[in-house]
Amino acid sequence: MSTRTPLRVRRPGRLAAEAAALVIAAAVAFPLYWMVLSAFKPAGEIQSTEARPWTLAPSLDSFRRVFEQQDFGRYFLNSLTVAGTVVIASALIAFLAATAVTRFRFRFRTTLLIMFLVAQMVPVEALTIPLFFLMRDFGQLNTLGSLILPHLAFSLPFAIWMLRGFVKAVPEALEEAAYIDGASRTRFLWQILFPLVFPGLVATSVFSFISTWNDFLFAKSFIISDTSQSTLPMALLVFFKPDENDWGGIMAASTVMTIPVLVFFVLVQRRLVSGLGGAVKD
Repeated sequence: MSTRTPLRVRRPGRLAAEAAALVIAAAVAFPLYWMVLSAFKPAGEIQSTEARPWTLAPSLDSFRRVFEQQDFGRYFLNSLTVAGTVVIASALIAFLAATAVTRFRFRFRTTLLIMFLVAQMVPVEALTIPLFFLMRDFGQLNTLGSLILPHLAFSLPFAIWMLRGFVKAVPEALEEAAYIDGASRTRFLWQILFPLVFPGLVATSVFSFISTWNDFLFAKSFIISDTSQSTLPMALLVFFKPDENDWGGIMAASTVMTIPVLVFFVLVQRRLVSGLGGAVKD
């Protein structure tokens, strides 16, 4: 007697949802595709009035012009330094702050949490001028510190709010059991609690890295004269000419800028999914 596996019939609603998801994914991916395509197109095809979504003569001339730019490697290293510092510092500070506001009861704790939430509502553009004068008074203009400190301040509220849910999800009984076994508060913090909330740290680090890596506003406002302290987005200005913009160079530089973000995302994607899932559960 043979048994047949019943065929799964997809519902029309599910098919419509999958089709809509594909359309949205294509719409989101198309600008990236056009950017990479334009980076490989020869100059004649880029300047052509007939835009075609393909090229039969791919060229590396645009990438060659990008890497031949003076101090491009320095700009890349500066961006990596700023983004890496912000990611590591914000993760550690947010972890300690989230633990404090979750595990301890102190005065104005709720007020402090509300202030974190309000800080997320303030537009970055509205604070650029006050931050400029603040960095000038601190003597941080034309330094990488003028880029690290603002991004660290803007990434911390979101990171603290997100990590608060992960710390809260760890049972207090686990902490009490660790103390009974002789573990100190420091040991519990770094050897038990830190690995448990690590997926949340990864999730917040992705957002911190992307916002810092792609920053142009602070880099343009705070790095005034010392171009050796500029970051990678500032390198795009070289390809904007008064007479005619070098769109091939712009697209090639943008493609190069996108690669570290993709690499970082691929490395942490599994942790990111579990981290976002934990945030939703909370």
